[in-house]
Amino acid sequence: MRRILMAGSALALTAAALGAAPPPAAAVPPPIPVVFVHGRNAGPGVWDRMVDDFLAAGYPSDRLYAWAYDTTRSTNETLSDLFAARVAEILSRTGARRVDVVTHSLGALPTRWYVKSGGGEGKVSHWVSLAGPNHGTDLAYLCALWDQGCKDMTPGSYVLRHLNSGDETPGAVRYATWWSSCDEQIAPVESTRLEGARNTRVEGCLKHNELLSDAGVSREVRAFVGS
Repeated sequence: MRRILMAGSALALTAAALGAAPPPAAAVPPPIPVVFVHGRNAGPGVWDRMVDDFLAAGYPSDRLYAWAYDTTRSTNETLSDLFAARVAEILSRTGARRVDVVTHSLGALPTRWYVKSGGGEGKVSHWVSLAGPNHGTDLAYLCALWDQGCKDMTPGSYVLRHLNSGDETPGAVRYATWWSSCDEQIAPVESTRLEGARNTRVEGCLKHNELLSDAGVSREVRAFVGS
C-alpha cells in the first residue's frame, strides 16, 4: 500500500512538472438583482448612499435597479401593476428568476400588494421595509383628503386591511423590517413590524430618512438579502 501511495504521489508530481492545468473552478453566479423603492414625495436618488455600499461590497451595477413612481396614486389599482411591469423588465434583462426588493416608507405598500395579490410571490426572494407604514401612520390623515398615497397609509385603510388580513408575510419570500424609536413620520413607530418577518429596531435615534443612509442599517440589509 505504501508503494502505491508513493507511486501516486510521483505521478502527481510528474503531472505538475508537465504543467497540467487544475480543473477549472466553478463559476460564481451573479447575485439576485435588487430593486430599490422610494417613499412618498421622493425619488430614486434617496438610495445613492446604499447603492454605493452595495457596489463597494461587490454587487455589479447591472444587478442594482430602482423604481420611480407617482406616490399620489393608488397602491392596489395602479402602482402594484406598474411595479409588476418593472420587475418583469428586470427579470427579462438579467435572466434572473427572482429579485430582492428593498423599500423605504410608502414603498412598502405597493410592493407588498404585488407579492400578496399581484403575482409576485414567486418572483421575490427577499423583501425589506425600512420605516414602512405597514400598519398605517396617524400622520397620513394630514394629507389623506387629496393624496391617495396618504389615504392608503391611514390606519385601517382598505389597502392596509387587505395587506394585513390573514398572513402578513405570505409565501416563501423572506421578509425583514427595520424601524426606529425616533421615527417622526411613522406613528406609532412599531407600525413597520410584520408578523412573520425579521423585525429589527435600529440602534441609536435615527429619524425617518436617516435609515436610508445609516451604515449599520445598510450593512444589515446587505447581509439579509445575501442570506
